[in-house]
Amino acid sequence: MTSGTTVAEPVAITHATLLPGDLAGSVRPRTTVLVDAHGLISAVGPTDEIDVPPGTRTIDATHRFVLPGLINAHAHLFSDGRPLPAFLVSPRVERLALAFLHSALGRRYLRGRTKSAAITQMNTGVTTIRSVGDPGYEVVEVGGAIERGQYLGPRLIASGPLLAIPGGHGAPQIALTATDAESTRTNVRRNLQHGVKAIKISATAGVTDAKEIGYAGRPEMSEANMRIICHEAHEAGVLVAAHAQSGEGIVSALRAGVDTIEHGAELSDEAIALFQHNPESLRGFSALIPTLMACLPLVKLDRSITGANPVARANAEWVLDGMLRGIRQCLDNDIPLGMGTDSALTFVTHYNTWRELDFLIRYGGLSPARALHAATQGNAHILGIEQVTGAIEEGRAADLLITDADPLDDIRALARPSAVLVRGRVIDSPVVEEFPEIDRLLDDF
Repeated sequence: MTSGTTVAEPVAITHATLLPGDLAGSVRPRTTVLVDAHGLISAVGPTDEIDVPPGTRTIDATHRFVLPGLINAHAHLFSDGRPLPAFLVSPRVERLALAFLHSALGRRYLRGRTKSAAITQMNTGVTTIRSVGDPGYEVVEVGGAIERGQYLGPRLIASGPLLAIPGGHGAPQIALTATDAESTRTNVRRNLQHGVKAIKISATAGVTDAKEIGYAGRPEMSEANMRIICHEAHEAGVLVAAHAQSGEGIVSALRAGVDTIEHGAELSDEAIALFQHNPESLRGFSALIPTLMACLPLVKLDRSITGANPVARANAEWVLDGMLRGIRQCLDNDIPLGMGTDSALTFVTHYNTWRELDFLIRYGGLSPARALHAATQGNAHILGIEQVTGAIEEGRAADLLITDADPLDDIRALARPSAVLVRGRVIDSPVVEEFPEIDRLLDDF
């Protein structure tokens, strides 16, 4: 699926139109980017002012566009986004599947699925992925293999299982559960001991497990237990994300100190103030990561296609409306706004990250420049990795993608990059497996 190499070589991308991913939507024509043998950007400047060292591989990007590698801040890697056959969706089959996934053979299967998903996202220009809810620690293991140079892959920020209450959102499939303070503390420490670099909380119920109309967004974990989780994670320098789909759930999670709210809802004045200045968060502020792809197919497609029951459909519409209101409030109040796809959910494939940006533009009211910023410099700042990646600047990792058309004119230009660089390693003409039946449905929105 990729022609990239795990051995870096000096690279020069010349005569490019540079899109740095800033809020202004800056465009820098006739620019050269030099990448050293360590996979770091060593120089950026006008092509006629940059000398390309002898022996450097040169990529002529005349009439092409170079931008920072995309950062997916809300992903799952255990499935490919295709709908499950109806006979597999039953409590009995779910129990059998859960037992299998926690067996030795199941863990091996999950590692394979995780690796495939990560490489697929990489080949579409996603060079950093934060997972936010895994069956086990397979994303930690795959990320470790990538860091050791066993194969080329994106930078992975793994959460491991999310933290929930018994019967709460994500439980038991991808969650550790607890109700009392000591068990809550034990669960977060267990994740940290397994090497996670992110922590995820289910602060509220969700669409996929809603039991009645209006159930999605119902507060689940207590503010006191969320505060314990945030304290333990922050002591280890790890950011905390919270699934929250109601105003009440968002405020409770922010008071507890979470660093990112996932999905979102309409925001109260208190929530807006806490996003802007959150003394309990790790870095003094919190951010919103909306995921329009998680709801739009359920709302836009007929239930005969999605298989959603009336309760799930009604909750998806309610959550989508709240999420869109929250996005617009972030834009109006200068709240940090990121981008995540919720990949692995039904109809959310690993190669369609560009669609989330498209939906943010068409439904969320973001400008193309603001959407690109959310997926690059914005997400890097939110995740605390801005000194490593997310920008085309000297000293940053050479995580880049090259497109034949300008994504500021048509975001679909991101669908098939002509090349991707991951820590300086070049993937020429990347190819991924696509699912035409899903794409035809999504193209009709």
